[in-house]
Amino acid sequence: MNSIQDNYILSNGVAIPCVGFGTWKLLEEECVESVSYAIQCGYRHIDTATAYRNEKSVARGIERSGVKREDIFITDKLWNSSKGYEQTIAACKKSLEFLNTDYIDLYLIHWPRSKKHFDDYIQQNASTWKAFETLYRDGLVRAIGVSNFLEHHLTPLFDTAQILPMVNQLELSPQCRQDSTVEFCRRYNILPEAYAPLTRSNALNSPQLTSIAQKHNCSPAQICLAWSHLMGYLPIPKSAHRDRILQNTQFFDIVLDSDDLSVIDELKILGRIVADPDDPPF
Repeated sequence: MNSIQDNYILSNGVAIPCVGFGTWKLLEEECVESVSYAIQCGYRHIDTATAYRNEKSVARGIERSGVKREDIFITDKLWNSSKGYEQTIAACKKSLEFLNTDYIDLYLIHWPRSKKHFDDYIQQNASTWKAFETLYRDGLVRAIGVSNFLEHHLTPLFDTAQILPMVNQLELSPQCRQDSTVEFCRRYNILPEAYAPLTRSNALNSPQLTSIAQKHNCSPAQICLAWSHLMGYLPIPKSAHRDRILQNTQFFDIVLDSDDLSVIDELKILGRIVADPDDPPF
């Protein structure tokens, strides 16, 4: 990969740009401006979700950019309140309306139903996935996947799925590895996407990242993105600051050596930033 417009190829043959622009917490005009500017900087993959409440603003940002819809890859996510077959179909159609588009490029189940909160969590995940398969076959979405699904969420889903997930969007960063889940996904040709790849600034001021960034004459955020691509993940950095939006596209020439990786490895003790998928606070 040499630029943010290079692609991974999903298991169904769909090309997905290797870096996405995240829009979590970007609302109204700030979202419109950030999405439009990100596209001007070269991003062609925009990541949103029903829970972000910014689908309409994302659509306006894409329109303002002047780049054709068919040249933009949109990822959207189903929120927890819409689980189950009929509710999922209805929610997707509402998102299509908000995004002002005839199709979503990648549609994800945002969080699994967990055993701790739902006795029938397996059935709920399965019925939701069945709706995803219908949306895919009907051409309303070009690819389907999940987010925050661990191995014990994926395994029972596979028992009833006719189409396997093509993507699993996970918290993945130098401080949150999830190696066993990533290994499981690779076994089934499921692309790992990395949300919060910059640790939501949690680790960016660490002496370890700062030292490596100084060595490579770049920012700690760029080190995180270079690490993510070295690991074979698709990172989804987010920012509302123009300089950082552009900076986050410029990391492909950073070559991390074994000494760098050994230092970065120390950050894994920091652990998760986002909720445990088995105990989400919602």
